[in-house]
Amino acid sequence: MTMDGLGTALDRLEQALVRVETAVTQRGTESAEELALLKVRHRKLKDTVAQELRQLDLLLAGLPK
Repeated sequence: MTMDGLGTALDRLEQALVRVETAVTQRGTESAEELALLKVRHRKLKDTVAQELRQLDLLLAGLPK
């Protein structure tokens, strides 16, 4: 995966968070605290995915062509 691909993947995750936040806000059934926890969980997931994708890029870069 190229760095462009990584950026695209991270952008898609960010867009998904916006959709989730919008849905939660529209429902009005979630508290501000629950939304804050969701944002923290999303940030951790996004960071983990980004790290794993970088490692995958390094592994793929080391493969014979």
